[in-house]
Amino acid sequence: MKTKAGNKNWGSNAITYGMVILAYAVMQAMVMSGNISSLMKGLLVPLCMYVILAVSLNLTVGILGELSLGHAGFMCVGAFSSAVFSKCMEGVIPNTMISFLIALVIGALAAAICGILIGIPVLRLRGDYLAIVTLAFGEIIKNIMNAIYLGLDSKGLHFSLKNAAALNLEEGGQVIIKGAQGITGTPKVSSFTIGVVLVLLTLFIIINLTNSRTGRAIMSIRDNRIAAESVGINITKYKLLAFTVSAALAGVAGVLYSHNVSSLTALPKNFGYNMSIMILVFVVLGGIGNIRGSVIAAVVLTLLPELLRGLNNYRMLIYAIVLIAMMIFNSSPKAIALRSQIADNWKKKHSREKKEA
Repeated sequence: MKTKAGNKNWGSNAITYGMVILAYAVMQAMVMSGNISSLMKGLLVPLCMYVILAVSLNLTVGILGELSLGHAGFMCVGAFSSAVFSKCMEGVIPNTMISFLIALVIGALAAAICGILIGIPVLRLRGDYLAIVTLAFGEIIKNIMNAIYLGLDSKGLHFSLKNAAALNLEEGGQVIIKGAQGITGTPKVSSFTIGVVLVLLTLFIIINLTNSRTGRAIMSIRDNRIAAESVGINITKYKLLAFTVSAALAGVAGVLYSHNVSSLTALPKNFGYNMSIMILVFVVLGGIGNIRGSVIAAVVLTLLPELLRGLNNYRMLIYAIVLIAMMIFNSSPKAIALRSQIADNWKKKHSREKKEA
């Protein structure tokens, strides 16, 4: 027998999935009819990537209650590991979709392993200390990727931190990672459809994890660590699980990104501090712990600068005003009370109309 809380959760989750599917159907119809600009068409895959990043970070920040600023680092790991695999297997696996699916798994696993390696020592810290260490991890990963040279020939992979000549490749060998120039020629397999499928998969994982026994244990750690430990909850285990799942999903977003660009470079704008902050902004403005809010905030805040591009000098001013308005709407006690009152009035009116009918 389902409880009222269970029915409410099911209805809320159905709305979230339905919102994504409806948006996909509308955008596909616009693309097929030609009623969308090339600029907007180019934003469809990045939109899916940002949604995955925002929802996955919400698991760490909103559900677990820990501040992480290294999400771009996990994305970078997923992007480069999957791109290296795709480049190495370009002539070996003829079917690009099969190669992409394997790359997707490799990217997620590589990011998850980094999440475990970073999480074991780091999750003993809390608050500002955790944020600083995860931020340092993101910067370290970015700088390592800028320094690596990786080549492939008949003898296998060659690695160097000096330059491409130091790889000593045989004639016919190829340089896969060219230091700061990154990786070029990765198969462009990512599409809007694949992106939406990955968004739905991410939502399914996060929502089901949150509503499970494991999710309740994670939220109990967030609400009261001492009380959770006193009833036998393994703090380290559940914190590491949430951090690892979040990192793996960030790696999936990295795979989607790396297979959507012709040249993959570890530039600061792609995987640096600003990227991590932008993902955190999506989470905060969408509502910490609010999965649907993260989806909406990621879409709105990604599209808004492009939609306002025609306003030139006023574009970023309007963007800043919208950010402030969204923050007030989501966080102000009066705004929250007003939203609750409107929702209650609508429910009462709806139930009254139902009885009269």
